[in-house]
Amino acid sequence: MQTLNVDLANRSYPIHIGRHLLTDANLILPHLKRKHVAIVTNTTVAPLYLDQLTQTLQAAGVSVIPIILPDGEAYKNTETLNKIYDVLLQNRCERSTTLIALGGGVIGDLTGYAAATYLRGVPFIQIPTTLLSQVDSSVGGKTGINHPLGKNMIGAFYQPQVVLADIDTLKTLPARELSAGMAEVIKYGLIRDAEFFDWLEAHIEPLMALDENAISEAIYRSCRNKAEVVARDEHETGERALLNLGHTFGHAIENAMGYGVWLHGEAVAAGTMMAADLSQRMGWLNAAEVARIHALLTKARLPLDAPKLSADKYLDLMQMDKKVADGKIRLVLQQGIGKSVITSDYDADKLRATLSL
Repeated sequence: MQTLNVDLANRSYPIHIGRHLLTDANLILPHLKRKHVAIVTNTTVAPLYLDQLTQTLQAAGVSVIPIILPDGEAYKNTETLNKIYDVLLQNRCERSTTLIALGGGVIGDLTGYAAATYLRGVPFIQIPTTLLSQVDSSVGGKTGINHPLGKNMIGAFYQPQVVLADIDTLKTLPARELSAGMAEVIKYGLIRDAEFFDWLEAHIEPLMALDENAISEAIYRSCRNKAEVVARDEHETGERALLNLGHTFGHAIENAMGYGVWLHGEAVAAGTMMAADLSQRMGWLNAAEVARIHALLTKARLPLDAPKLSADKYLDLMQMDKKVADGKIRLVLQQGIGKSVITSDYDADKLRATLSL
């Protein structure tokens, strides 16, 4: 097992990465206020891992309440959030009850937001079961739900007590979900870690085959990159926004196509290529660098051609992005492999050209 820390003073917490973590109650017990938890999961993950985690905790004397939600991005909304509140209230859960998110990014975001708001704040633990959630959404305290007009527009920054990334759970991950997670892994190399990008190019085949050593290293290096950024900018007032490479375009794709039609990582991959295209038009990336990005995302089996929407439609959807400031769309663009910038200083005609591809 490897462990690293997210350094946020009195809100700091460890990230444990390894195998058989769901069977080790000692990784969870120190983070409970009392031995009473509610495990929030979904209809896909519950048959795979809910019993295992429940038995681990019950054997350690922990009382467990299961909350099983429907699966999918389409359910990341107020109605599903209220299902969590309903069970917590029906069971008279107190502020000493810890919520455990067992699932992918949707479950993590919903559970974290429920924890931030139920009784004005109860502890929660992240146990991500997808690659995307292990390297991205479980780390950093972003929680929330979608709104019909925009993705993740309602939420709170609320940090977990601990993150357990059990790589054994990736063995049951569908191939499409594995690829979606790789989009976020590749992102870290692009925005701030050129050496990691080189490593990914050299190891993409074993990664896609879920080689234990390769996938553990990729998760560790991704989490280390994110932890460093979050420690410096917890509430995304500056540097942390760089983690949204491809997301402004990608969220527009998800919204336009209907939440869940494109997986988040798939939309981010297409959005990353749109960002690379605009960066090249701005003279910040050369053709060889764009080709490297395209080749790596292709080897990760990701869709790279964005839906054919009008430039006006894209721009309208992108205006709902959280990075919009003073009415201007701010984008994360590339100034080289491993170097990114968040800016509204781009040529509007060149952006339209990218959106019209």
